[in-house]
Amino acid sequence: MIRIDLPEQDAADPYGYASRNHAREIMGAAGGFSKAVYQHSILPLREFEGARSRIAQINGCIICQQFRAARDAQSMFAATGQRPGHTVVDNGPAPDEAFYAAVEDWRTSPLFSPRERTAIEFAERFAEEPKQIAQDEDFWERAHALFSDEEIVDLAHCVAAWIGLGRVAHVLGFDTVCLPFAEVA
Repeated sequence: MIRIDLPEQDAADPYGYASRNHAREIMGAAGGFSKAVYQHSILPLREFEGARSRIAQINGCIICQQFRAARDAQSMFAATGQRPGHTVVDNGPAPDEAFYAAVEDWRTSPLFSPRERTAIEFAERFAEEPKQIAQDEDFWERAHALFSDEEIVDLAHCVAAWIGLGRVAHVLGFDTVCLPFAEVA
């Protein structure tokens, strides 16, 4: 259920309506943050999508769970008139649907590389237990063995965008409207 009042003609696009009529500067900045994640992340696409998909599951955001960067990212930019020269989609092979189906079982699924598994673990723990992961020296030793500092900072900001913007979409009910993509994905 959408949690703000929408004129009938805008019922199919609550996010667009809200961005034009409410907290415009904040929503513009949020949209810029979301797009920056897709345009500038250096993470390989499978690691990016594993972490993003896990956050979508945790947040409960329907749009985010259905979003596939390889399929939807260019359309997300095109819808706003942007055509970036590079996006995360250029960072390696796209995951298949078996990959997405296994994300929730990342601990036991054989589909993930050590880096993919660690990216998903980081995303899950960032969302659910930030105090614990911040102090988990064993995790950080494993993470630093697999990722550069630049990749860790990149991943942290991607996860922060997905958590915050996906939760906005879900809590305000914007994800209840069937859209092929959204800026919060």
